[in-house]
Amino acid sequence: MKSRERILKALKHKETDRIPIDLGSTESSGITAIAYNRLKKHLNIVGPTRIFDISQMIAKVELPVIEKVGSDAVPLLLEPKVWKPWQLQDGSSAEIPAGLEIKSLPDGGLVILDNNGDITMRCPTGSMFFDCVSHPLRNAETLTDIDAGEKYFKTFDWPDYANETFDDLSKKARLLYENTSFAIVANLWVHVFAAAQAMRGFENFLMDMVLNESMANRLLENQVEAYLPRIDKYIQAVGEYVDVIQVNDDLGTQNGPQISAELYRKIVKPHHKRLWEYIKKKSKKPLLLHSCGSVYEFIPDFIEMGIDALNPVQVSAAKMDTRLLKRQFGKDLTFWGGGCDTQTVLCHGTVDDVRQEVRRRVNDLAPGGGFVFCQVHNIQPDVPPENIMAMYEELRSY
Repeated sequence: MKSRERILKALKHKETDRIPIDLGSTESSGITAIAYNRLKKHLNIVGPTRIFDISQMIAKVELPVIEKVGSDAVPLLLEPKVWKPWQLQDGSSAEIPAGLEIKSLPDGGLVILDNNGDITMRCPTGSMFFDCVSHPLRNAETLTDIDAGEKYFKTFDWPDYANETFDDLSKKARLLYENTSFAIVANLWVHVFAAAQAMRGFENFLMDMVLNESMANRLLENQVEAYLPRIDKYIQAVGEYVDVIQVNDDLGTQNGPQISAELYRKIVKPHHKRLWEYIKKKSKKPLLLHSCGSVYEFIPDFIEMGIDALNPVQVSAAKMDTRLLKRQFGKDLTFWGGGCDTQTVLCHGTVDDVRQEVRRRVNDLAPGGGFVFCQVHNIQPDVPPENIMAMYEELRSY
């Protein structure tokens, strides 16, 4: 069975010749650059490591690694046309987008600057990731102030340093489709709730939803409106070549949802529904939703709005027990993740711990199809390569 067929059958809840695998088809099912360099060294694979998601330091997984682990899916990414060398925190080498300006601070921290020289993201000393520190609508007080942020809505999830055109994306997607048998995952992203948090600042937007609903709704409405023309162009360019379209919005925390289900359904869900149904109607493709943490309470809403698969299936979060999820939602939802816990097992466990974890999750999620094996979220910098390979070896043997 070919990889593309394997993934598509899983999305239709059919068992395949083997469990389909994903490593790196999205920015939330991959591997951080430090861990990736160590894995490549372990596998005797050479070649430049390219970081396409600078905030999470996620590497683009190369074909030799994809073949080693048996991955069935590849990403369609918006990328820069030119890359430049950079050094990671552990001293190993990588390449980053040439248009990205990163400045070192005297205390050892790092910041990313925009075209005006303003700080947009910060990586504190000792950290492995960049945090957003720029919230362009944080001081908005009126609906007019929200509307004035049009340029931010139009460029959200479309970084200026990734300067490929729609024509470039179309050519790349066509090459992948015609010259490989991998399932192609379109990384569309299009955050809504998380975009509002980034625009207003987390505290401001959470208060808006309770104290100023008109502000919250206007922001969400403007963001969705800004996405629609982009979606039209995107689907026109790549729709005939991609197999799955990924959308994103983090709604959970470790211990429960960020907001109540009641507040979600009142404020956020109408905008998700409009956006996701628009994408699905235009593309006729399955939708893969990435939403971290404990999202158990929202899963019926996801299914109702046409979501076909859920990632990362954060098994260590509240109410995210894989056996329960499969029993309650397995007929309607494909679980794209949940294959191995990354918070404790993959990073701190022994090889035997990893193998036992894989067996447990496969037992829970694989029967009847509707499962794409992937670790929970991205493989972190402290994960030993031996544990990574044990995960795939156990899957193959079990």
